[in-house]
Amino acid sequence: MSSAETSDVGEGDHVVEMVASNASASASTTDGVVSEEITPLLTHAEKPKINIFSASYPRKKPRDQVTKLAEAEISLFTQFISWAWSGSRYSGLLCMAFSSIVYFIMEVLSDIFSAQSIPLFETAFTRCTIVVILSYFWLRRSGQPILGPTHIRNLLFSRALVGYLSLLSFVYCFQRLPLSQAILLSFTTPIMASIVARIILHEKLKISDIGGLACSFFGVLFIFRPIFTTQGVLAIAGESSDKYVRGSYHIYAVLVGIFSSITAGISYCLIRAGAKASEQPVVTVFSFGILGSPAAAICTFAFQDFVLPSFSSFLLMVVHGVLAFFAEVFLARGLQLEKTSKVANVLYIEAALSQLWGIGSSRIAPSFGRLIGCLLIFISVCCTMYIGPDKEME
Repeated sequence: MSSAETSDVGEGDHVVEMVASNASASASTTDGVVSEEITPLLTHAEKPKINIFSASYPRKKPRDQVTKLAEAEISLFTQFISWAWSGSRYSGLLCMAFSSIVYFIMEVLSDIFSAQSIPLFETAFTRCTIVVILSYFWLRRSGQPILGPTHIRNLLFSRALVGYLSLLSFVYCFQRLPLSQAILLSFTTPIMASIVARIILHEKLKISDIGGLACSFFGVLFIFRPIFTTQGVLAIAGESSDKYVRGSYHIYAVLVGIFSSITAGISYCLIRAGAKASEQPVVTVFSFGILGSPAAAICTFAFQDFVLPSFSSFLLMVVHGVLAFFAEVFLARGLQLEKTSKVANVLYIEAALSQLWGIGSSRIAPSFGRLIGCLLIFISVCCTMYIGPDKEME
C-alpha cells in the first residue's frame, strides 16, 4: 500500500514522496487478528453433536395438524351439503336420498338405544313441537315470513291438514295391523304420490319413472314376501288373535292404511306446490308442525294414556325430533327441485338400508328373497339417479 507525503524544500517548491508499505505483511497481520477474533466463535461448532435431544422439530404440533385435517373434512362435508342444497342438477334426488338416510338413522338409534314404550301420539307431539321450534328459528334467521306468503297460506293449511290426516290414519293402521303389513302399506306412498302428481300437478309420468317405481316396489314385496303366503298370514292371525283384529275389521284397517298412503301422496304434491310458490321449503314444514303439535296433544289425552318418559327416553325423543326436522326439510327441498315421480322412488332406499342393517346386526335372518329385494331397490334408485335428473325449474 502506498502513501503520499509532502515536504517544503524552498519558498515555493514542494516535494512529494511516495512511500510504499508492505501490503502482504499488513494483510497477513489483519487476517491474523480477524482469525483470532473469529476462531473462538467456531470452536464449539467444529464437532457438532447431534442426538435425539438436539434434533430440531417443527413448531406445529400434531394436534394442530389433526385439527386442521378435521376442519378440512368438515369443510368438504359442508361444501357437499351446500352443493346438494344449492339447486344443481342432482340436488333434488340427493336431498331426497339424504331424507331417507336420516329416517334410517332414526331407526338405527331406536334399535341401539332401547327405551321405554311411549304412545305414538305422544311421540308425534314431541316431534311436531321440536319441528315447530326449529322451523321458527330457521325462518326468522333467513328473514322469511313465518306463516309464508299470503297468497299460499290456504295451500299451506291444506298441506298441514292432509298431512295430519295421513299421520292419524297411519297410527290407526299401525295399531290394528301386523307391523310388516302396516310398513308395506306405507311403502305404497311413492306410487300414490306419482299418480296424484299426474292428476293434480299434471306432471309427465315417463316409462322410466313407472319402471323405476315398479322395480322398487317389487323389491319391497320380495323383502316382505312371507306375509303374502297363506300359511304366514294364518300363522300371524293364529298367534296374535288377541292383538290384531280379524275378519271385516282387518279389511277395514287395510283400507285405512290405503287411505293413509293416498293422503300422504296428496301431501307430497301440496309440499311441492307450496315449496315452489314460496321459494322456501321450510315453510311447508312449519305449517305441518304448527297444526300437528296441538292436534297430537289432543289425541294423546283423548285416545291414549300419557306416559311420563324417563330421562334417556326423553333424550332419545328429542334427538329423533331434531333428525325428523332435517329429514322433513330435505324431503321438502327434494320435492321443490325435482319431479315427484323421480324423487319418490328414492324413498325406497330406507327399506333396503333397514333390511341390510337388520341382517348385519343379526336381528333379521338373511334370506335370498331379502337380498334380491334390496338389490332390486338399489338398481332402481341408481338408474333413477343416472337417467332421471330431468329437473323442472319453473
